[in-house]
Amino acid sequence: SDSDSGSEDSSLSDSELQEAFARGALKPGLNVVLEERPKRRNDTDGLKQCLAEFRQQLAWVERLDVTLGPVADPGFQSASNTDAVDAENDFQREMSFYRQAQAAVLEALPRLRKLQVPTRRPDDYFAEMAKSDQQMQKIRLKLKSKQEAMERSEKAKQLRAMRKYGKKVQTEILQRRQKEKKNMLNAVKKYQKGLSDKLDFLEDEQTSSQGNKKGGANQRTKKGPNAKRRYKNQKFGFGGKKRGSKWNTKESFNDVSSFQSKVAHNKGPGKARKGGKKALNKRPGKRARQKMKNRAR
Repeated sequence: SDSDSGSEDSSLSDSELQEAFARGALKPGLNVVLEERPKRRNDTDGLKQCLAEFRQQLAWVERLDVTLGPVADPGFQSASNTDAVDAENDFQREMSFYRQAQAAVLEALPRLRKLQVPTRRPDDYFAEMAKSDQQMQKIRLKLKSKQEAMERSEKAKQLRAMRKYGKKVQTEILQRRQKEKKNMLNAVKKYQKGLSDKLDFLEDEQTSSQGNKKGGANQRTKKGPNAKRRYKNQKFGFGGKKRGSKWNTKESFNDVSSFQSKVAHNKGPGKARKGGKKALNKRPGKRARQKMKNRAR
């Protein structure tokens, strides 16, 4: 069998294998004979013969074939020095292709113009799109939705930043007020204990309150009350203390510049003609008052 022959061949020595190979007893696939690689050669004549066989005698405008070397580049390489291009260097290889295509364009364009072949699209050239109008409408809607989402996100980000900044300012104001209050309480405690005899904190508070009042007054004067409010202010005053407003003070008690003795003691010229003290008693008598009451009933 094949397996028996394979096992027998594997157990043979080198000399026996050589004899079996010479007899042709070895099966193909078990041993591979290495042959020398064929030498490469550039068969120019054969290539030209093949080219002549399938070449068609057509005008150049039908073929549009251009065979040229790359354009000379002083900074990179010359057109004749093609051996300087390293095939393993991707950049040099791609630049060589680019220069060769550039040379072909520079050669072909003048020939096309000479043959009056247009090389540019007309201004009113209309090319039908590969995608349908429905597909383009979907794309437009999707782009629009993305743009609106980005705008909403940007607005939300700005609002968050503004809220964060406002909260920061409010926190700073509260902290400053708490600090001022704490400092004033400490100063009051020191003054009460006799550790300090300065009342600067009261002056600071008074000046700050006056500043606030002045600021409020300035705002009111800038805005200005209406005509009705101004009339009532002129008639009734601006408020303030009402009770005890007519009481005497030390200054008014000592001020006697407006005192007139003749008027006070009823000794004026007009008073004497009317009968002196009796002229001052303008109240009617009891009987007259009773008659007035009865008449009113």
